[in-house]
Amino acid sequence: MKKALSIATVLSVFLFTYCTQPEAGPAAVPTEPTQEEAVARGAYLVGVMGCNDCHSPKRMGPQGPEVIPETMLSGYPADRPLPEIAVAMGALEPGWSLFNPDLTAGIGPWGISFAANLTSDETGIGNWTEEQFRKALTEGKSKGMDGTRMLLPPMPWFNYTNLEENDLKAIFAYLKSTKPVSNVVPAPIPPDQLQ
Repeated sequence: MKKALSIATVLSVFLFTYCTQPEAGPAAVPTEPTQEEAVARGAYLVGVMGCNDCHSPKRMGPQGPEVIPETMLSGYPADRPLPEIAVAMGALEPGWSLFNPDLTAGIGPWGISFAANLTSDETGIGNWTEEQFRKALTEGKSKGMDGTRMLLPPMPWFNYTNLEENDLKAIFAYLKSTKPVSNVVPAPIPPDQLQ
């Protein structure tokens, strides 16, 4: 009898607990992030994806190369002369690819490429549409336009082909919110024009 009473008590407590739980409502519909949330998410993604590694001019500091805050994400400085490339050419023959000291220019079998200006200035992405940005980042199209050349190494656009839509939007929102830096990055130099 005591055993039956114990089982009945446990069963009663279980049923009371289970039956008094609130019913689950409809699944919450995801909401669009606010502009502030999108910009914050974009800043985070630009940081962890390493965009500053190549797109931001740097100077040497106590810990090595440091991003120059006033030119952050502005690409290869247009007024900076290229270092002598004759030495680099000897390294290219056995298949090397090289960077300039702040990583804003790269040389390899494709020639010389320069990191683009990603700031909100019109010399950067200031007049780009979100669709152009999407096409550049996920399809590797220069300036995000059909009929243009592919983005050159070392830009790893192929790593971003499956970025989620909200992340693409967040990165674009962040870049459009950056301080504009006027900097017309030089055009790439094809391999047959290297001296």
